[in-house]
Amino acid sequence: MRSEQEVYEVAIVGGGISGASLLYILSNYTNVNSIVLVEKNQEIALVNSHKTSNSQTLHFGDIETNYTLEKAKKVNQAASLVKNYLLQKDPDQEIYSKYHKMVLAVGTEEVEQLKHRYQEFKQLFPDLRLIDRAEINSIEPNILIGRNPQAEVIALFTESGYTIDFQKLAQSFLQQAIRANAQANAIVPTAKTIDLMMGTKVKQIHKVGDLYHIQTDQDTIVAKVVAITAGAHSLLFAKSLGYGRDYALLTIAGNFYLAPGVLNGKVYTMQIKKIPFAAIHGDPEVHDPTQTRFGPTAKVTLMLERHNYATVVDYFQTAGLSWAAIKSFIKILSDETIWKYLLRNFSYDLPVIGKRLFIQEARKIVPSLKLSELKLARGYGGIRPQIINLKTKKLELGEFQISGDHISFNITPSPGASTCLHNASEESKKIVDFLGEQYKFDQDKFWQDLGLKR
Repeated sequence: MRSEQEVYEVAIVGGGISGASLLYILSNYTNVNSIVLVEKNQEIALVNSHKTSNSQTLHFGDIETNYTLEKAKKVNQAASLVKNYLLQKDPDQEIYSKYHKMVLAVGTEEVEQLKHRYQEFKQLFPDLRLIDRAEINSIEPNILIGRNPQAEVIALFTESGYTIDFQKLAQSFLQQAIRANAQANAIVPTAKTIDLMMGTKVKQIHKVGDLYHIQTDQDTIVAKVVAITAGAHSLLFAKSLGYGRDYALLTIAGNFYLAPGVLNGKVYTMQIKKIPFAAIHGDPEVHDPTQTRFGPTAKVTLMLERHNYATVVDYFQTAGLSWAAIKSFIKILSDETIWKYLLRNFSYDLPVIGKRLFIQEARKIVPSLKLSELKLARGYGGIRPQIINLKTKKLELGEFQISGDHISFNITPSPGASTCLHNASEESKKIVDFLGEQYKFDQDKFWQDLGLKR
């Protein structure tokens, strides 16, 4: 590691999928020569990027019925970067498993909605097919066993479903960054530096002149540019430096339930209107198709990191106790659709009756599922930080970034993992602009290497 007197060009704080993808792009497609990655855990991607903390889905927007066509276009191209990376770098499928996927519509209203959606989306997703009861039965028979034979049922179906272990993907990005660094140094010794500070917690960040001093529990790091990719904690860092004062967080925790392998692929249900969180779906586990995971549930929590009660204080520092914050929370949570949804999801965690209530949701997908087959996936589930705009008193959906003076703060709820390479490429452009004209990001090569046109 460099001494305190030496200065890194870029410091990345947070080693989840976002930080790892940024390190990968900076090391492979820019002429940035000195980078440090700071991660509080001993390994990367142990929080929201861990396979037990998210829905392990590569989102394209084809079966996510809460996506508009415009959003699906953007997410599809961004997710295709990740897909092509996996096809190139992971031929043995150690990072991902490929399954078919579908979104299920039951009843006249949902069927009509899905038919309309298919007409709107089929040009963007030419492999997407509308299938009827007979074909559903041949692909996913458990969807129909025990279901009313008179009920209208159709599905949008595609073979191209990817279940991702995002921690392993982050590890792959890290390995590729280290490899690029070694190759550069083989040509010109000590030309490039990548330092990894694992098990290192950032305490404070100060701007001193043109440089940032990052005080950790191990040392002080000095850098020209800082990228904060620390999930919900990113807003806390932003506020400590005077940014993001018009924002707060609604942190949503999600639980999952496990059942024997009752599904052969991914099965989504129709999205509830006005709800920004994914509807219940069933997925085979990424490395174990004999297990089906149902979820996620959604409940408001007062933590920035799941299962880490030490972050309760951090949450209140991030949310703030201003009258604007209180009014914003009241306005959002008093919406009838939202509070009923959150109350129902809260009930799924209640002892004894929680599982009995949740199974009604799971049976929308697999009607014959038995209570004895369903068990709470203990230790599963992460945090989905939703940004609240204190001026508009509304939720800001999707990925969110705050830019400052040679510093940026990235908060990435779903589908942030699916769009990580695209987000990192946009961040890389910003970083080289911060550093000056002599720094370049070869975006054309980046897109060409991953088989896409800009």
